[in-house]
Amino acid sequence: MPNAVDFKAFDADNHYYEALDAFTRHIEPQYRKRAMEWADINGKRRLLVGGRVNRFIPNPTFDPVSKPGQLDEYFRGRNPKQQGVRELFGELDPIATRPEYRDRDIRLEVMDEQGLESAFFFPTLGVGMEQALIDDVPALQAAFRAFNRWLDDDWGLNYKNRIFSAPFISLTDLDSAVAELEWALANDARIVIVGVGPVVTAAGGRAPSDPYYDPFWARLNEAGVTLGLHGGDSAYSRYLEAWGEASEMEAFRQSPLRSLLSHDPIHDTVAAMLADGFFLRHPNIRVASIELGSEWVFHLHKKLKKSFGMSPFMYQEDPVETLRRHVWVSPYYEDDLAALRDLVGADRMLMGSDWPHAEGLANPTDYIFDLRRAGFSDDDAQKVMRDNGLGLTQRAAVAVA
Repeated sequence: MPNAVDFKAFDADNHYYEALDAFTRHIEPQYRKRAMEWADINGKRRLLVGGRVNRFIPNPTFDPVSKPGQLDEYFRGRNPKQQGVRELFGELDPIATRPEYRDRDIRLEVMDEQGLESAFFFPTLGVGMEQALIDDVPALQAAFRAFNRWLDDDWGLNYKNRIFSAPFISLTDLDSAVAELEWALANDARIVIVGVGPVVTAAGGRAPSDPYYDPFWARLNEAGVTLGLHGGDSAYSRYLEAWGEASEMEAFRQSPLRSLLSHDPIHDTVAAMLADGFFLRHPNIRVASIELGSEWVFHLHKKLKKSFGMSPFMYQEDPVETLRRHVWVSPYYEDDLAALRDLVGADRMLMGSDWPHAEGLANPTDYIFDLRRAGFSDDDAQKVMRDNGLGLTQRAAVAVA
């Protein structure tokens, strides 16, 4: 694979395809029937979550699987042949022919060919599972304990200072979340992810930045480990139901309305953090917004300026400055990269290729071509494609509130 840059890059958005036993290898026996199971239904392998067929990923076995970057043009808004999703995906690969999707040592060899020094690694299936078990919090917590132990087995939370895998921690039970964070820190995690949007359980909803969760955030603040907010299924499915949309998210199979509605869980999650004084209570926390695009930044920036202008007494400092100091953004490569740079600075942008997903780039370092088209200098391009991400893998020095 050609390397489009003359330095080793850092990819803030790499993925693996989960093994079939990712949620079951370490599941506690009492939760086996309440969490994830596999079943053969009408001749097809189906994933059951909480006893129901889950459709977040249409083919959760990932066999066969799409080629990396297959939907690149589609996500740039171009589909001249007016093809449907099935046609756009083209020929699929048997998963056995792509061992790098599930084997970390082979993946390192591929990363060498791609010109990647290191990367953050995120789930493919896992980011859609929290809401599927939201009505059974004990099973949900058990499922992600099992998932994170599988993740450490197969990928490592920090493998050779090159693969930094993010354990998923659900805030639906505070004590469990704190215990899981302690486990992650003990296993050298450099990034953890939580769900985007409100924490909604049978007892009601809370913003994740609510002081109720401060025991969790205080520990993350002390450790100096990056907080990842990654795209996936969120509690906003309840909002979609009000518009007549199906609450269950299914990748690549959704109506146009779902993408046109103005709701945005990352916008509102960061807005809540700023309104709640979250970063003033936890000044060491760095947030990386991954695979959530950058349009939300512009909308929130405009709203923050107006809010601060009207009610400065509600903030301890200009929230635009707080946002600028604490949040890093991985924009979609088709976004307005120059406008984002002008708003937040090149030092708060991260390259994310989404490799090996169909909607990402076939070659991660090809991201440089979009940066060049946007007029980025060589120095700024290196910040986006290497320096900023590498900085987030280092535990931050404790800040003073």
